[in-house]
Amino acid sequence: MALIAVLLPFLMLGVVLALGRYEELLLPKEPDEDRQEGAALGH
Repeated sequence: MALIAVLLPFLMLGVVLALGRYEELLLPKEPDEDRQEGAALGH
């Protein structure tokens, strides 16, 4: 039980970091962001 209590926070941290890193691949871009970038570039 102590081993689980020690390893669980590290496991959860790894999951959070992995989701943050691959968020761009999992979630599609919103079209509003593209429009704002286009307006900023003058297109």
